[in-house]
Amino acid sequence: MKVTLYTLMALIAFAANSLFCRMALAEGDIDAWSFTIIRLSSAAVCLGIIMASQIYYLRYRASKIGQPFDNRLLSEKGSWLSSISLGIYALCFSVAYVELETGTGALILFSAVQLTMIGWGIYKKETLSHLQWIAFVVAIAGFVYLMLPSAAMPSLLAAILMTISGVAWGIYSIRGKTCLSPLRATGFNFIRSLLAIPILLVAGFIYQNIMDVQLIHLNSITMEGIWLACTSGAIASGIGYSIWYMAMPLLKNTQAAVIQLCVPVLAALLGVVILSEPITLTFIIASTVILSAVLVFILNKQRY
Repeated sequence: MKVTLYTLMALIAFAANSLFCRMALAEGDIDAWSFTIIRLSSAAVCLGIIMASQIYYLRYRASKIGQPFDNRLLSEKGSWLSSISLGIYALCFSVAYVELETGTGALILFSAVQLTMIGWGIYKKETLSHLQWIAFVVAIAGFVYLMLPSAAMPSLLAAILMTISGVAWGIYSIRGKTCLSPLRATGFNFIRSLLAIPILLVAGFIYQNIMDVQLIHLNSITMEGIWLACTSGAIASGIGYSIWYMAMPLLKNTQAAVIQLCVPVLAALLGVVILSEPITLTFIIASTVILSAVLVFILNKQRY
């Protein structure tokens, strides 16, 4: 029951992230580079406050019951590999998202995530049953059916960036299986990612001058764009990724990969509820196929 709750909450956070990104970037309320910087910064600040409050509460509770504070919790500080993966994922996703159609971006992103996580799972001897392979193929088919109508031929650079983003997210997710404290691991990963902000700014301005394109639009950033970036960072990313790290140790890599195919379905549902987007027959058919296949995959026991 616990793993179901954590996983569902994390998937909703992922879907919300996609929605916030679409609302901010598609309407031109903020540029991709500024969105990424604000997103990483707000997540780091939010999790920093929560971590400090958590330590204060645990110390206070320990003193009240007369027991020594367990310092093992403080040993969790994330990792540089996770932080780099997080930063690469966030930046490449935001930049590529502007250049790609929604369906095209989702197809490339989730294909890269699936290949990374399932490939790693198979490498770690997470053998799938025949029924799981069938369910996986059916879920992929439903996902392609859902995204294909809005897909278009992507630019090479945007496709490469979105592929890199998917691989980075797959690595970041895999790294969550070994963390001691999901909250602290996620918090320190975001805090470390702040070191990349000056690099992102310099790289952005250099790219602008070389390619003669405008990537960073400081004068056109609106308060709505800033609010969406902060919400995406503090809640959907910071808290959402912490919950995902709580779920990852309870899931197989292959399970975690396939489950994420539900994110586009949830994102579409959020679009219907929040943005009043229409429900199409394609969505109904595809979502039914995807959710049913994922359920079969999860309920079927793996062979070892």
